[in-house]
Amino acid sequence: MAEHSVNSEELVTVGRITSVYGVRGWVKVHSYTEPMENILQYSRWWLQNPAANPAKGVPQWQPLEIDAGKRHGKGLIIHIKDVDDRDIAAQFCQRDIAVVGGEMPQLDDGEYYWHQLQGLQVVSTFEGQETRFGEVARLMETGANDVMVVRGGDDGRERLIPYLPGEFITEVDLEAGVITVNWDPEF
Repeated sequence: MAEHSVNSEELVTVGRITSVYGVRGWVKVHSYTEPMENILQYSRWWLQNPAANPAKGVPQWQPLEIDAGKRHGKGLIIHIKDVDDRDIAAQFCQRDIAVVGGEMPQLDDGEYYWHQLQGLQVVSTFEGQETRFGEVARLMETGANDVMVVRGGDDGRERLIPYLPGEFITEVDLEAGVITVNWDPEF
């Protein structure tokens, strides 16, 4: 794998290589994209480097070339270019996959990628009272709707707030780094 550099702030984690598949260098991939096959559309993947040490010039991310990928059962498998041995493929497992954020498709107004929402401050204006809930630690999919996991804030609690624009989410301001919600602080 050739070494290249990339600014890690430009990268968005889109999946993870989980385990080997077969004996010819294929690996299983857990994709965070929706639908899962969308991860295969990115032209360049970056793989987390477990030996990263920026102080010594060892990059946090390495380019990863794949030459095949497909759906298999309920997941995805990919073949890493020039890797045709199970033991060599195992060295790529349990590592995150990222792409340059600029390669991601543009969304319509009012739509956001999860990575854009993570880290934003959440403020409730329930019944005219402003309460700081903390920041979006992560989002999770529940089937019915996505849910923001919000931690910290004035009372230090963790809250699970349904991501339902127009119902509980009243405004998302990426530039200010704030999501305004209409959510009872007692919940």
